[in-house]
Amino acid sequence: MEPGSAVGALCAQSIGEPGTQMTLKTFHFAGVASMNITLGVPRIKEIINASKNISTPIISAHLDVDDDADFGRLVKGRIEKTLLGEISEYIEEVFLPDDCFILVKLSLERIRLLRLEVNAETVRYSICMSKLRVKPGDIAVHGEAVVCVSPRENSKSSMYYVLQSLKDNLPKVVVQGIPEVSRAVIHIDEQTGKNKYKLLVEGDNLRSVMATHGVNGNRTTSNNTYEVEKTLGIEAARSTIINEIQYTMVNHGMSIDRRHVMLLADLMSYKGEILGITRFGLAKMKESVLMLASFEKTADHLFDAAYFGQKDSVCGVSECIIMGIPMNIGTGLFKLLHKADKDPTPPRRPLLFDSTDFHIPLAT
Repeated sequence: MEPGSAVGALCAQSIGEPGTQMTLKTFHFAGVASMNITLGVPRIKEIINASKNISTPIISAHLDVDDDADFGRLVKGRIEKTLLGEISEYIEEVFLPDDCFILVKLSLERIRLLRLEVNAETVRYSICMSKLRVKPGDIAVHGEAVVCVSPRENSKSSMYYVLQSLKDNLPKVVVQGIPEVSRAVIHIDEQTGKNKYKLLVEGDNLRSVMATHGVNGNRTTSNNTYEVEKTLGIEAARSTIINEIQYTMVNHGMSIDRRHVMLLADLMSYKGEILGITRFGLAKMKESVLMLASFEKTADHLFDAAYFGQKDSVCGVSECIIMGIPMNIGTGLFKLLHKADKDPTPPRRPLLFDSTDFHIPLAT
């Protein structure tokens, strides 16, 4: 690569040219272990725009014991969101002459099959921690599988409506797992010849997945750049951008030199936060008015610059083209490049008063 090469234009061409060959309609790809993974142009667009809410966030979690399927099911139960309605045989209202309450009967068989670490006491704690405004004193535990919830009548609504509301909302209480995770799938990696198990988690909250007992946090990755930056920092987010673009391209049978993608990732992360290549991201990256005006919302940028009296140093490529002056790339990178012959040593000039005309004879 020669000094002064237009690396930005070269990088844009190298990523954009194979991008045009992608099928524009590839929204979802039936990925590994029946997971839907967004690929193609929509995925590249998500990465470059630095979207905070991507369509299919997936966390790849390696296990501490990766050759035991039973251990994988146990960790899956800790991560996957489990609702009270999924592990209950029934949730019913009970009306007695002097009392009324909601009876929750847990299905111990289902809890055992799903390998969940749930019992009546943990269910009681989960109900108290939810947003149902039920206090610990209102919940009674009878045996291993029965929980009674006795709500208090408030001034705004009658006891009947309070019971109905509680009955509707109790099945939605999260009793185990991470609320942001919709599901987790055990994926078998057969490339090495031995069956290696890992978890593919559909959802966000990388920090909680890494902190889950049984997950190897050092080898856990996410395809959500914003989530990685929030959890692991800017360098990890930069690596995620590079790997995700490469992964998407390889899935479509294309290969790009890694250096082009590294340049794009460096540009998006050099400010210390992930900035997308959008008008909002560029406004944080560059101060130049002319460059922002050449991208999007031209009139708005020019009006704002005129109103606030902004200055433009005219040093970027876009600004130089607009102003019609040489750009600072290629041969325009150097202000002066002149090869001159080396001058020989100049002759020694005589001193003025060495001439005999100025000498006065002392003796007459």
